[in-house]
Amino acid sequence: MAEELALLVADVFEAAGALRRAGEALAGAEGQTQARWQLMSVVSEESLPVARAARRLGVARQGVQRIANELVRDGLAEFRDNPDHRTSSLLALTPSGRRALEAITARAEAAHRVMGEGIAQADLATLRALLRRLTEQTDQWAEAEAEAEAGTGAEAGGAKRGTRSRAAADRQPE
Repeated sequence: MAEELALLVADVFEAAGALRRAGEALAGAEGQTQARWQLMSVVSEESLPVARAARRLGVARQGVQRIANELVRDGLAEFRDNPDHRTSSLLALTPSGRRALEAITARAEAAHRVMGEGIAQADLATLRALLRRLTEQTDQWAEAEAEAEAGTGAEAGGAKRGTRSRAAADRQPE
């Protein structure tokens, strides 16, 4: 099981690299980068503070702030007042930003049709469900490990790096 999971992890990283390269090409055809595309996509449905957009993307706030500033400089996004927090503006797309996002999205939809040829929709749905489950279990394991390392007391303090914590073991399926 562990060896097969390690091979799956390698395959996921390889697929992520291929998808990242494709994403850069799709965004690049519209004069954007994948990072800019991702941020525009995240704020397309609702304006968000940069910190929340960064959390949704799973990346550092500082990097997202830099990209947000570039989008604003280029007229693709704007900062708006945040009624919930005076010092944390909301990032929102401008009409130009929406047009850029729509153009990239149209290219992506066409590319996805080609990439997905010969793969059954049910297989894709099953794979997505499995990846979501693996992601959730990985996050749970990482949280339990962090808690064990940060904890005080003999039991938490005695956890060794590389060993599964009791909390993580309890969450593993039988």
